[in-house]
Amino acid sequence: MSEIAEQTPPAADGPSPAAAGPPPATAKGLQPAAEGPPPAAAGQAGVAAPAPVVQPALTDPFEIGGVAIGNRVLLAPLAGIGNWFVRLQARRHGAGLAVSEMVSSFGLHHRNERTLRELMRIHPEEHPVSIQLFGHDAEVMRSAAATAAEAGADLIDINMGCPVRKVCKTGAGAALIEDPDLALGLVRGAREGSGLPVTVKVRSGLRVGDTSGYDLAIRLVEEAGAAAVGFHPRAATAGHAGRPDYERTRRLAERLTVPVIVSGGLRSAEAARHAYLASGADAVMIARGALGNPWVFEQLTGRRADAGPGPTPDEVATELLWVIDRAEEHLGSERAARYLRKFYPWYMEWLEPPRELADELQRDADLPRARAIVDTLAKDATTTTSASAGNEALTAAGREVFTAAGREAVVTG
Repeated sequence: MSEIAEQTPPAADGPSPAAAGPPPATAKGLQPAAEGPPPAAAGQAGVAAPAPVVQPALTDPFEIGGVAIGNRVLLAPLAGIGNWFVRLQARRHGAGLAVSEMVSSFGLHHRNERTLRELMRIHPEEHPVSIQLFGHDAEVMRSAAATAAEAGADLIDINMGCPVRKVCKTGAGAALIEDPDLALGLVRGAREGSGLPVTVKVRSGLRVGDTSGYDLAIRLVEEAGAAAVGFHPRAATAGHAGRPDYERTRRLAERLTVPVIVSGGLRSAEAARHAYLASGADAVMIARGALGNPWVFEQLTGRRADAGPGPTPDEVATELLWVIDRAEEHLGSERAARYLRKFYPWYMEWLEPPRELADELQRDADLPRARAIVDTLAKDATTTTSASAGNEALTAAGREVFTAAGREAVVTG
């Protein structure tokens, strides 16, 4: 579903490209179905109906604004979580692209030291990487996008889907759905300031039943030049409740000539595959489903089977110790110890620790003690039959029930 994929030329006696209407499906990377006998004429003798298209595999590459993406499985922006090492973790496990946590355009514009030092840090092995910005001023967005480009971003994403009140009350996030002219100006400003492809993440509407976000997405592409749309097919007021409207996502994907990336509620590999097929989208974007479970990217890219047991205790411990090391590298020992308290429960779901150890991790374990606890839990889980059985039960499909409040809080649209 690449923007620049080769287009099928019109028949010699067919309409000229200028009169042919929207680009054919191959303009987004879809491939025609295998050749066979031509279908019956669709209302006109001698004129065959268009060949059906086959949705690419999630492992197939695509492009966003000319930036090559290795597959169609992306890490969504996660507020307060999606820093460089979380993005790098997703890429290590197979994500084709990782999007940063939401970054204030005003923080970058005013050169806030901590914003620049911590949120603009990009690891060399992350690329391609997208930096998500939020804000409500086109000139500030222009400046912020320029700063993100200087830091090494390959893409700029603008958040137009976050329903959190403190974001919306400033006119940013999902509030932009009600101010389409400003939304268009933000995309234009970011494109001009950065010189990079600019994407948007948007909800289907503000309230249940309205299509204002859908309508805005079309304008952002056709009038402002957005290079892709991350589409969460739920209303902003619905949060993460209710059934996603995959049929509306399909209509958007069919309407636009740029990639449409479906997000929202993709808590397992199975759910992501269902959303991809049901929506006809060009890619999927995983948010809560990746928290403490980077192996979901391996499942979706064929490196790990969906069925059967989850990661082994040793795999979980090794991964969590890697996260602890990277957090210490990023924040220093004292800040990292506090910061990691939000991470521990996600990994403990696999290890099922005794309550006293889980509580210690959450309350007062410094990093040396946290590492020791993780090592102990991995050894116990490996040698204890009950823990092993519990691990086997925690397959990707079965991880729907977990600390929902913590996972809900970090998704930015």
